[in-house]
Amino acid sequence: MAAVKEQNAELAPSIGVNNLSYAFPDGSSGLKGLTLDLPPGSRTLLIGANGSGKTTLLRLLSGKRMAPASTISIAGIDPFTSGLEGVTYLGLEWVLNPIVRTDIDVPTLLSSVGGDYYRDRRNELVRILDIDLAWRMHAVSDGERRRVQLAMGLLRPWRVLLLDEITVDLDLLSRHNFLQWLKRETERRACTIVYATHILDNLAEWPSHLVHMSLGRVKKWGAIGEVDGGGAAGQVGGTTTGNSRLGQLVLEWLQEDLDERGPREGRGSEGKTYESLEGKGGYGAESR
Repeated sequence: MAAVKEQNAELAPSIGVNNLSYAFPDGSSGLKGLTLDLPPGSRTLLIGANGSGKTTLLRLLSGKRMAPASTISIAGIDPFTSGLEGVTYLGLEWVLNPIVRTDIDVPTLLSSVGGDYYRDRRNELVRILDIDLAWRMHAVSDGERRRVQLAMGLLRPWRVLLLDEITVDLDLLSRHNFLQWLKRETERRACTIVYATHILDNLAEWPSHLVHMSLGRVKKWGAIGEVDGGGAAGQVGGTTTGNSRLGQLVLEWLQEDLDERGPREGRGSEGKTYESLEGKGGYGAESR
């Protein structure tokens, strides 16, 4: 194991998934036979309708849920059994952490997660996310609070970043600056990103890879130039749609998924949240 870690120490981690299936504790199916190979330094957009399995996949990749042996590999290591360092997962349970709604100042929060040690990185995130160090967290908006949480979550350098819809409260400019910062991170450091989102503004030039999920399966995946077909932006059958090429591709994917699935009436949920825990929306109940 030490040899594997040493071999990958100076390389961005790859992410491999091999025939991964996952069932929830009640026996319902979450993922079905997933196979992926995301290269080192990639920036992957994880695309799919609500309930398609995106959150479940991200939580398995992060080691928060135990996957079957030999189905997940990050830099050659199973993230659950080996406790791989440098994997950061930011999802709903992290966003709802009650500490960020108390009467506490921003510098204290950032210091609590290493802000004094990673001073240059802290200052860069404060600038990129347009954070006011005079803010007190009980008296800011949801969007301002989300900026501080992002700075907290990303302050320590990570090697693998797994993001699950964590930019929904950011305004357009803050989100643009944040995404550009993430892109620069993969260009100047050995790191890899997987980002699940429904918001495609300013993302046309961001991803290196796309993964299309539906009903717990991966339908398409690959480098963006291979998956999107290289067609003209916003063109469908010669008609201008107003979407970017990426936006139009995702719109077509989701319509295709809906046509295949049919109406939800009588079908029940294809996805599954996690059991409720102290009003936190069903997340955060895992133990290692």
